[in-house]
Amino acid sequence: MKKKSGEKKRNHVVAWTNKAEWDQVLEYLYSKDCSLQKYALQRISAWKARFFNSTPVAVECTADLVRCQILDKSGKLDGDDLILLYGTALVRFVNLITERQQGRVARPLRLLAGRLNIPEWIVNLRHDFTHRKLPNLNWCRKGCGVILNWLQQEYWSRQLGGGVNDGWNSQSEGEDEEEEQLKHQEEGLIARQKEMECYTAARELLISFSKEQYNSLDGLSKAMPGQQPVLTEEVSWVIAQIKHFARDSFETLFDVLVEDGFLIPTVAQLESLGCEPFEDFRSTHLQVPQTFLRFWLPLLKIFNSPFFIHILLEKLFVELKDLSKEPNDHRAFYISSWISEIIGCNINKPDRHFETKIQKRARIKDKIFVNRINLRWQQLLSACLDAPCFNTEHLLQLILDDMEHPLPSETRQKLFKLCSIYTQGPQTDAAADLAAEQRGQPLYTLESLHEKLQQVPRRPMSDCDGGAFLQGQPGGDFLVESAKVLKGSNWQVCTDKVMWKNYPLGKVPGQSDEPSGLMVESYSTMSVFDQPVELEATAPSSTPGVSAAMRAASGLPWSHGDVIKLKSGLQLF
Repeated sequence: MKKKSGEKKRNHVVAWTNKAEWDQVLEYLYSKDCSLQKYALQRISAWKARFFNSTPVAVECTADLVRCQILDKSGKLDGDDLILLYGTALVRFVNLITERQQGRVARPLRLLAGRLNIPEWIVNLRHDFTHRKLPNLNWCRKGCGVILNWLQQEYWSRQLGGGVNDGWNSQSEGEDEEEEQLKHQEEGLIARQKEMECYTAARELLISFSKEQYNSLDGLSKAMPGQQPVLTEEVSWVIAQIKHFARDSFETLFDVLVEDGFLIPTVAQLESLGCEPFEDFRSTHLQVPQTFLRFWLPLLKIFNSPFFIHILLEKLFVELKDLSKEPNDHRAFYISSWISEIIGCNINKPDRHFETKIQKRARIKDKIFVNRINLRWQQLLSACLDAPCFNTEHLLQLILDDMEHPLPSETRQKLFKLCSIYTQGPQTDAAADLAAEQRGQPLYTLESLHEKLQQVPRRPMSDCDGGAFLQGQPGGDFLVESAKVLKGSNWQVCTDKVMWKNYPLGKVPGQSDEPSGLMVESYSTMSVFDQPVELEATAPSSTPGVSAAMRAASGLPWSHGDVIKLKSGLQLF
């Protein structure tokens, strides 16, 4: 039995005693002597007792077909009994061999058998046994012989090298990948189908709620400011169904709820409710029309828990962020209004302490939730900044005012300034004060600097421009004087922009490794003894080797020994 080089060798527990017993059973099974075949079937029965439920499929199928041949040769059964016996063995063979090839998606047996090199007429023969008229005995005998030969080639002959190998009835790598792809496709189709069914159910529930609310529109419009309209039995029943649906699919329900025609009203819906459509969608006065708020209030009150309120706010901010790609002022205004309405329910204004009980009762009736909720303000702040629009500053003001741990005033001003820049909208008072301080400072962008650089004409620098160039540099006066002193000599001041940090000390750009590269064309030499020396009697001297009195008497700066020491310490280049 051959194994792939990359696979780890696995040990198998087998039912036969040794390889000699295996070879003996194989030889007896395919012999012409019925007594030897019976002995082989007895040994296989012993194997099955040891294997229990893990007997190789090929071994069982071979034993069934050989048993049919033995009974056929014995002459104890008539033709019909033999046909049924052969049919059972053939059907079991085709079903068991192709069973491992089947995936979740049922595939034709002809396709599976073709991959295993099983003749197609064997599958047709099996089909005749199960669905059609029984074939004659000759076809049964022929099919039995073909299958036994196939088992010998595909299974028994491959075991001669070692232990049991079930690789003949396993799938190839390509088939595994194909089945895996089909599995993923099937799972994806099932998941999408469930999503569509869930989406359709959520939409139908919300449409039913809208219809029932429109039917009770008279009571909704006649309700006083402090009076909550009475819900009909139909509306209460739909709300109960929506509440039950939201236990498992609240995300899908919220996805549908923020679509146009539900929390985002159309012009026709506003007119039917008697609400005047807004024309100035960029107004900072964000408020959901009272009649439209009361229309959805019975449904929104069932989601007044902190968990659902936060999920709804995040969903609204996500929808607001998506509008940056496809702007829609009508949709952006109502999404911002709902966010303002929800966050406004959480704000306790100081002037509300002086309101009467009737005023408080009227205010509470039109609120989605009454008790204060500790929201995840940091996440809401990030979501608000990720969805810039004309109303971002107003929403940001609401979030910052209601945060449990307020931000520093300087950080708030910077956030307002950034919002004013990104949204290009009117500034708040805090942002306006910050802008007034920076009004005199010019603003530069990368594009403006590039344009300014392109507008400046470039011309080559001549020798006469050296002084003008040096005057603009640090220490320019000193460099200009140095250039005048070196004028006419072999040396000059370097005005090129050289990255001197890339060159070691004593190296200049373009210098060769030869020391003579720095030699000038004309030069003069002078010996050490010919150098002029100015003696200062008053200056202290530390020349080694001779005392000051002796040097003053002789007039020589060094003695002969001092010169030798100096020469030994000099390095010539």
